[in-house]
Amino acid sequence: MGSWHPECPERLVAITRALDNEAFALLERREAPKGTVEQIERVHAAFYVEGIFDNVPASGHTHLDSDTAMNSASGEAALRAVGGICAAVDTVVKGEARNAFCAVRPPGHHAESSAAMGFCLFNNVAIAAEHARAVHGLERVAVVDFDGHHGNGTQNHFYRYRDLFYASSHQSPAYPGTGLEHETGVFNNICNVQLRPGSGSEEFRQGYVERILPALENFAPDIILVSAGFDAHARDPLLQLRLQTEDFAWVTRELLEMAEKYCKGRVISTLEGGYDLEALSASVGVHVKALMGS
Repeated sequence: MGSWHPECPERLVAITRALDNEAFALLERREAPKGTVEQIERVHAAFYVEGIFDNVPASGHTHLDSDTAMNSASGEAALRAVGGICAAVDTVVKGEARNAFCAVRPPGHHAESSAAMGFCLFNNVAIAAEHARAVHGLERVAVVDFDGHHGNGTQNHFYRYRDLFYASSHQSPAYPGTGLEHETGVFNNICNVQLRPGSGSEEFRQGYVERILPALENFAPDIILVSAGFDAHARDPLLQLRLQTEDFAWVTRELLEMAEKYCKGRVISTLEGGYDLEALSASVGVHVKALMGS
């Protein structure tokens, strides 16, 4: 998005390095295929999807808003982000893997039906939820979002669907200014935990134990998708939360336990934020180790 931008290619380089050691020798790696317009248009308006691809520049950058831009490779990157998470759903639902982590860019949870926002072009996790329903016939799909920013795009898509559940823990006040606790969805299918600036492990874990995990259990999902953002880490420059690396391992184990109880252990995680490279690589490492059961 530009050499100055925190949503940079080095994020995936840092993740790749973190996963390139003996602790992850048994991790199966697959290249993300390109997604399809059909997959994207289950969530996004056709005119918006067409506009994104029509505005991919031949060189330089096209700015979609003040902090979201595209270069000549952004169209393919966005397609592979969508295709990667949809392929992960296919793989897990077919029983070829217990769970999956999608190391993809750009992130997605801020993207609205017809608007790019907050570094996001397409809402990868919402597209995956609709893919799970349309292609595999799963009825009840849950998204749990522990990114430090609220996933306004995901919430807005899920808000009026009885069989879609969205839970988020996030700093408030912070960008994008949504995710208040009274936003509960038409069918009480939205659960927001607001964390004040300076909140750390205790407040984060309390929010899950007292609110998000009970709401998720009450929903009884057929599959759990995770918006795995790591910008709530104490080292991250964009927020003022104080989570530690181990908190991401803890929440992953809690979600896996819930998945074992209700949906055959099926969990698909996809990368959202996380902008301190050292914190990002360490946090993804413990997250993936937890997914692998180690």
